[in-house]
Order: sequence, then structure tokens, then C-alpha cells
Amino acid sequence: MFTEPVSFTDVIIPILPEVGLTLLLILVVVLDLAFRPVRRRAVGVVTGVGMLVILAVNVAVGLTFVRDEAFAEPVLGGMIHFDMVSVIFHSVVLLAGALTSLISVDLPGVARKGEFYAILIVATLGLSLMTTASDLVMLFLSLETASISLYVLAGFLRETRQSTEAGIKYFLFGAASAGVFLYGLSLLFGFTGTTNIYDMAEPLGALISGNAEGMFGLIIALLFMLVGFGFKISAVPFHFWTPDVYEGAPTSVTAFVSTASKAASFALLVRVFAIVWPAEAAPYWTGLLAAIAVLTMSLGNLLALVQTNIKRLLAYSSIAQAGYTLIGVVALTETELGLAAVAFYLLMYVLTNILAFTVIIAVSNTTGSDQIADFAGLSRRKPYLALAMVLALLSLGGVPPLAGFFGKFFLFAAAVRAGYVWLAIIGVLNSILALYYYLTVIKVMYVDPQVDDAPVFLRPASSAVVWITAIGVLVMGTLAGPWWDWALDAATTFAAVLP
Repeated sequence: MFTEPVSFTDVIIPILPEVGLTLLLILVVVLDLAFRPVRRRAVGVVTGVGMLVILAVNVAVGLTFVRDEAFAEPVLGGMIHFDMVSVIFHSVVLLAGALTSLISVDLPGVARKGEFYAILIVATLGLSLMTTASDLVMLFLSLETASISLYVLAGFLRETRQSTEAGIKYFLFGAASAGVFLYGLSLLFGFTGTTNIYDMAEPLGALISGNAEGMFGLIIALLFMLVGFGFKISAVPFHFWTPDVYEGAPTSVTAFVSTASKAASFALLVRVFAIVWPAEAAPYWTGLLAAIAVLTMSLGNLLALVQTNIKRLLAYSSIAQAGYTLIGVVALTETELGLAAVAFYLLMYVLTNILAFTVIIAVSNTTGSDQIADFAGLSRRKPYLALAMVLALLSLGGVPPLAGFFGKFFLFAAAVRAGYVWLAIIGVLNSILALYYYLTVIKVMYVDPQVDDAPVFLRPASSAVVWITAIGVLVMGTLAGPWWDWALDAATTFAAVLP
């Protein structure tokens, strides 16, 4: 069992982002009460800027203290584990939350509602705790804190049938998966007698050593837990909620669910499966995850081909992206490149997907719908927005020199290094297939005749998001080295302390 640090500073530093988010939540509630309705749009800007400040502090503190021996151990009774992996995924979640807040100021129905930003902060707080949870109790509490907040956000536009339907479907699927997931966690506790995931590998190894019944029970626990993880990352066959929720939820919420929620869920998936399961069980879960990865990216890409709604297209694209990311998780047991590739890919994905959804908000505000046909002539109506959408789509497709190319390259390289050459080949073939529907949207923007002359507007906050994310996609593609080195260093440090 780990020995806890006793210094107040040693305890506060690992949870500094959560402390910052709690203070920001209080500030947002006060400002919402103080501002007149006409000025409440500024609450979204305050929320976004506040999260960016917390993000900067998180990176600075992480890079300064993460190698200190005091932080090599869990704190708060073993609930939280502070390492470079948690710093990276904290950063990804905070970046997604900040950008979502800023683009929400352009979204009718939520822009001037302070409670929307308050709930968004609570969701970000839950997702942040998920990235550092090292105990089953904290794991489930943080997961449900984030999930319940996201259910509310998905159904926030109560006056629209689509948003209400999205919230209900999200809640029903989430409640069912949470029950199954919790039962899997209870089996783990029953097998090991502890809730701390760092203490589970040894008793589980002893349980399954020459014990067929023990192995069977462990496989059942694994399957039940995969239901919960599969729901959160939109993996097949737990993806059914994704297109309807993505289409019906407010667009900024869709952007947040597709990025921050997915990133935090993968952080939790990596931590649980890398730490909890003994080496004897690795062939079972890696083989299962490899099969799920193939089904997820293949089905997601195939169904995206026939979509006419841009949000549903990106929903199926998001399913496919989860399949690609699972390739890195599969490679986790053989090489640290797997975890590094997952971290790099998710950071890239946040920038790319939020860039795409910001453009969608601008077009939707003008046309009143989310059909791909509404993007016709965007290159002539708003050239820089059309170019931004091109960057986002080509990055999702893995076209060099954009960030998505290196994201996929690192994932496939990790799979090859781990001996999963066949999985990398299937990933490459799926990436080629995905280019068809991404290029179809680009064709509509640049080739199809213009059907609407109404000007497309973005407020300064959303315009700033377009520039930040577009530059980020280009920088991560042309200067991938520093970001990859950071992710690889975190993965190496993480692997060195595995039980």
C-alpha cells in the first residue's frame, strides 16, 4: 500500500485543477446573478477564459512538480494519482471545456443562460477527476458526476423536440450502462478485497493462477466494465445513442461530448486496464479490444457514407475515431508507444473536432438547419470558415501535414511495434474509406452552387476559437515533435510505476 504525503501542499497540488474549477463555478454563479440578462453572454467568455487559466496553471504545475517523489503516490486516501498522464488528460479536458464555453456564446438558447456554463463546469470537473481516479469509488463518482451533467446539457433546449429526445436517450442508455459497469466494479472488489486499483493486480494474479473459475469470473467482470467504457467512448456495439444525441443536443454540447468526454473515458480505460489486470489476463482483454476496434472504425465509417446531416456524419466519424484510438489501447501491453499515441491523438482530436463544430454553429445559425447541403457555396460566402472546415475534415481524414496524419501514424506505428500489423492495416484501409465522406463535404463547400446569400457571422469569441484550433491543427502537424515527446515521456513514466 502507498504511503500518503502529509503536507498540505502535497495534497492540494494534485487536485489543483479541481480546486480551480470549483472556484470558477462559484464565480460563474455569482456573475449570472449579478449581470442583467442582456449581458449574460459574457458569462460564457469568463468561463472559457477561466478554464484556459486553469489549463495554464495545470501544465505549469505538472511540469514543475510531476517528477517530485512526493507525487509518485496516490493522495486523498488513495483516491487520486498525480502523474504526467493525468496532467496531459487534464489539459485535454480543460482545453475542450474552455473552447466549448467560448463557442457557446454564438449558440441561440444557451448563450445568455448562466446555468448552462455552471453545468458545463461541473461536467468538466467530473471528467477531470476521471483522468486521475485511482480508486473504484472515486472512479464511479467522477464518472456519474460528469454523466449526469452531460445528460442535462444534451437536453438543455427544452423547447425543441430533438434536444429533449437527445437528453432522454442519453440518460436511458447511460443509466443502463452505468448499472452494468457498477456491477463489474463490485465483482472486482469482491475478487480483491480492495477498491484501490494499484493494489488489485497481485490478488487478481493469484486468483487466476491455475484457477479456471477465477479466470471465468475475471472475464465476466471485464465484460461488464467494457459495457460502461464502450458506452462512454461510443464503441460498437454500445454506439446506438451517438448519432441521435449528437444531432439533437446543442451543437457546442455535441462538441464537448465528442471530445472531452471521450478523452476522459480513454484516460480511465487506459489506467484501469493497464494497472488492474495482471499479465495472465492481458491476452483476453487485448484480443477483445482489438475486435471491438475493428468493428467500431469499420461500422462508423460505413454508416457515415450515407449521412446527409453534418452532425450525424460527425457522430459516425466520432465512432470511427474511437476505433482508431482503441488501437493504441490494444498496443498498451507491449509498448509505451500505445499510451503516448492515445494521448497525442486525443489532443489532436479536441482541436480538430471543435474546429469543425464551430463552423457548423456559424452555418446553422444562418440557415437554420444542419444539412450538408446548407454548406453549398460557403467558400464564396465566408472563405476563411470554409478553409477552416477543410483543415478540420482533412485532419480527421489523416491527410499530411495536418495533426490528424501524425495522430494516426503514431497509433498505427504503436500497433506494428506491438505485433498487431493486421490491425494497423485495417486502420489504414478505414482511413482511406473515411476520406470519401470528408471530401464530399469539401466538394459541397467549393463546387456545389450557392443556395443562400445570407451572410455568415461569428462573434469574436467563436472567431478566436476558429483561429486557435486551426493554428493548433497546423502546428501539431508540422511541429509534432515536442507534443509527441511530451506524450512519450508521460507514457514512459507511467509504465515505470505499473504494479
